[in-house]
Amino acid sequence: MYEDKTLTCKECGNEFVFTAGEQEFYAEKGFVNEPQRCKACRDARKNAARSEREWFTATCAACGGEAKVPFQPREDRPVYCSECFAKQKEEA
Repeated sequence: MYEDKTLTCKECGNEFVFTAGEQEFYAEKGFVNEPQRCKACRDARKNAARSEREWFTATCAACGGEAKVPFQPREDRPVYCSECFAKQKEEA
Protein backbone atom coordinates (compact mmCIF):
# COMPACT_ATOMS: atom_id res chain seq x y z
CA MET A 1 0.00 0.00 0.00
CA TYR A 2 2.77 2.46 0.92
CA GLU A 3 5.98 2.91 -1.03
CA ASP A 4 9.25 4.55 0.05
CA LYS A 5 9.44 8.24 -0.91
CA THR A 6 12.48 10.42 -1.29
CA LEU A 7 11.98 13.82 0.34
CA THR A 8 14.22 16.88 0.68
CA CYS A 9 15.03 18.25 4.13
CA LYS A 10 14.03 21.90 4.50
CA GLU A 11 16.91 22.54 6.93
CA CYS A 12 19.97 21.05 5.25
CA GLY A 13 18.66 20.36 1.74
CA ASN A 14 19.76 16.71 1.78
CA GLU A 15 17.47 14.01 0.48
CA PHE A 16 16.12 11.38 2.87
CA VAL A 17 13.84 8.38 2.53
CA PHE A 18 10.35 8.44 4.06
CA THR A 19 9.92 4.67 4.32
CA ALA A 20 6.70 2.74 3.82
CA GLY A 21 6.84 1.73 7.49
CA GLU A 22 7.17 5.35 8.59
CA GLN A 23 4.26 6.32 6.34
CA GLU A 24 2.12 3.61 7.90
CA PHE A 25 3.10 4.80 11.39
CA TYR A 26 2.19 8.39 10.47
CA ALA A 27 -1.19 7.20 9.15
CA GLU A 28 -1.89 5.21 12.35
CA LYS A 29 -1.13 8.29 14.46
CA GLY A 30 -3.36 10.46 12.28
CA PHE A 31 -0.54 12.66 10.98
CA VAL A 32 -1.45 14.17 7.63
CA ASN A 33 1.80 15.99 6.77
CA GLU A 34 4.98 14.31 5.62
CA PRO A 35 8.15 15.01 7.61
CA GLN A 36 9.98 18.13 6.48
CA ARG A 37 13.35 17.40 8.09
CA CYS A 38 15.75 14.46 7.92
CA LYS A 39 16.42 12.48 11.09
CA ALA A 40 19.70 14.30 11.77
CA CYS A 41 18.01 17.71 11.60
CA ARG A 42 15.03 16.54 13.71
CA ASP A 43 17.43 15.23 16.36
CA ALA A 44 19.44 18.46 16.28
CA ARG A 45 16.26 20.52 16.87
CA LYS A 46 15.22 18.32 19.78
CA ASN A 47 18.65 18.52 21.39
CA ALA A 48 18.84 22.29 20.92
CA ALA A 49 15.61 22.73 22.87
CA ARG A 50 16.89 20.49 25.66
CA SER A 51 20.24 22.21 26.03
CA GLU A 52 18.59 25.58 26.60
CA ARG A 53 17.12 24.32 29.87
CA GLU A 54 18.53 26.08 32.91
CA TRP A 55 19.51 23.93 35.87
CA PHE A 56 19.48 25.05 39.51
CA THR A 57 21.35 23.67 42.49
CA ALA A 58 19.49 23.05 45.73
CA THR A 59 19.98 21.14 48.97
CA CYS A 60 18.12 17.83 49.20
CA ALA A 61 15.46 17.99 51.93
CA ALA A 62 16.01 14.33 52.84
CA CYS A 63 19.78 13.67 52.80
CA GLY A 64 21.22 17.19 52.66
CA GLY A 65 23.16 16.42 49.48
CA GLU A 66 23.30 18.50 46.33
CA ALA A 67 20.32 18.28 43.97
CA LYS A 68 20.29 19.68 40.44
CA VAL A 69 16.79 20.52 39.25
CA PRO A 70 15.33 22.11 36.08
CA PHE A 71 13.20 24.58 38.03
CA GLN A 72 13.76 27.45 40.45
CA PRO A 73 13.41 25.95 43.95
CA ARG A 74 11.03 27.69 46.34
CA GLU A 75 11.42 27.99 50.09
CA ASP A 76 7.96 26.55 50.81
CA ARG A 77 8.51 23.27 48.87
CA PRO A 78 11.04 20.52 49.55
CA VAL A 79 13.54 19.56 46.85
CA TYR A 80 15.02 16.06 46.64
CA CYS A 81 18.07 14.64 44.88
CA SER A 82 17.45 11.90 42.32
CA GLU A 83 18.01 9.06 44.77
CA CYS A 84 15.77 10.46 47.50
CA PHE A 85 13.10 11.38 44.96
CA ALA A 86 13.05 7.77 43.74
CA LYS A 87 12.72 6.53 47.34
CA GLN A 88 9.83 8.96 47.91
CA LYS A 89 8.02 7.57 44.85
CA GLU A 90 8.54 3.96 46.01
CA GLU A 91 7.09 4.71 49.44
CA ALA A 92 4.01 6.46 48.04
